[in-house]
Amino acid sequence: MPEVQNVFSEYGDAYESSHPMTIQQRKAFHAIRQCRTAALGGHVDECPDCGYQRPSYNSCRNRHCPKCQSLLKERWIENQSFDLLNIQYFHVVFTVPAELDPLFLSNQEKLYRLLFSCAAETLTQLAWDKKYLGAQIGCIEVLHTWGQNLHFHPHVHCIVPGGGLNKIGQWVPSRKKFFIPVKVLSRMFRGKFLAALKSMDLDFCGSAEQYEDPRDFLNLIDRCYNKEWVTYCKPPFRDSSGVIHYLGRYTHRVAISNNRILNVRNGQVTFKWRDYADGRKEKIMTLSAMEFIRRFLLHVLPKGFMKIRHYGLLGNRNKTKKLTLCKRLTNTPIRPKEKLPTLQLIQKLIGHDITTCPVCGTLLRHSIDLPPPIVS
Repeated sequence: MPEVQNVFSEYGDAYESSHPMTIQQRKAFHAIRQCRTAALGGHVDECPDCGYQRPSYNSCRNRHCPKCQSLLKERWIENQSFDLLNIQYFHVVFTVPAELDPLFLSNQEKLYRLLFSCAAETLTQLAWDKKYLGAQIGCIEVLHTWGQNLHFHPHVHCIVPGGGLNKIGQWVPSRKKFFIPVKVLSRMFRGKFLAALKSMDLDFCGSAEQYEDPRDFLNLIDRCYNKEWVTYCKPPFRDSSGVIHYLGRYTHRVAISNNRILNVRNGQVTFKWRDYADGRKEKIMTLSAMEFIRRFLLHVLPKGFMKIRHYGLLGNRNKTKKLTLCKRLTNTPIRPKEKLPTLQLIQKLIGHDITTCPVCGTLLRHSIDLPPPIVS
């Protein structure tokens, strides 16, 4: 099956020679090209009985690589499973209008941070209001910057427990539907985001140059104030077991997974995508390889930027103490944190034991190191 790596390997040199890339984009680009190839080195496992040999090449471990997310995702899910409460959960999504895309592209770290903080402040402030819940809630937020067609579309997914702690330490359960009306969420989020945006020291590069004049910038802000921002809440999860698998779909997702790519040929890439504006219909899109690479690299995050964040009851401050209280109040069993060994986790993922010979079942041994080639 064709993969992102095939596109980068076959057309990457031409792209690199004709398109500018940031340092982080270049790092991700080369990491994905070399992932699990001889370029990164590896080793050979050998069966001492039948002589079967299997070369294994090292992975790049880049967080934008489609090949390198499965194990990280499973480990993250394993860790989060100890913090889940025996209650319903909600999935809330905050988006910004496309008119702000130029500013986001030239101020990625600043505006991604603002997106996170405004979403968290909106949820926590409204949850404290007795009209809605009257309690402190927690939430996990995950940043995505893409739509299904790989266009730039920054938004945050929020997983919110259905309830919280009031000021005297009592558990306040939410209603079956999400406890804050979507329009109220949307308008407060819009107000917080645009008010903060007006006071920020921004760069106006590339397509954002059109807003460098203060009058044009304020006109943009006014246009965005006059729009209804898209904030929506998906149906609640019945229990925590559904949440944990759902979380994994979002936390370590990259711009496009390899299983969506149908073919790579004649300088074009064809892939599946889901059109949410047309009843979630699955469609086929074909892009030139150059455009596919350009769109993919739009979603490389700034160095060290954390795309998964925890707030409120799930934030680091007093998290253990508060979660223990929440578990007791919601009749959630308190389990000791036990980490599954990496080999067992891999076996769970791929469905078979990689330590034994597939021919005779004997335990494989590490026989030869395969160092990466020396680049002169």
